[in-house]
Amino acid sequence: MGVTKTHMFTSSQNELAQVAKVLAHPARIAILDYISKQQGCICNDLVDVIGLAQPTISQHLNEIKKIGLLKGTFEGKNLCYGINEERWEELQQSFQVFFSNINFNCC
Repeated sequence: MGVTKTHMFTSSQNELAQVAKVLAHPARIAILDYISKQQGCICNDLVDVIGLAQPTISQHLNEIKKIGLLKGTFEGKNLCYGINEERWEELQQSFQVFFSNINFNCC
């Protein structure tokens, strides 16, 4: 595959594309959906809920964390995750602006 030319695009375009790429995997959507419905941080139950192996869950969590949607805390040997509400709202607003600025005057 060719070299990406991210320098040709604005920082907001690159950021939205990166976030969309992370969110494009159904397992990551399922993980975010589950975490967002919990009262507090979750630690170990993702493997049972999502049905994927622990290393796979960890890889998905790392990708989600890279875009800032998760915050984590260590409790003993466990890493507990929760939704980063500030980032969640920021990305929600970015996508809202993007989708609301679409012009529908095509043939």
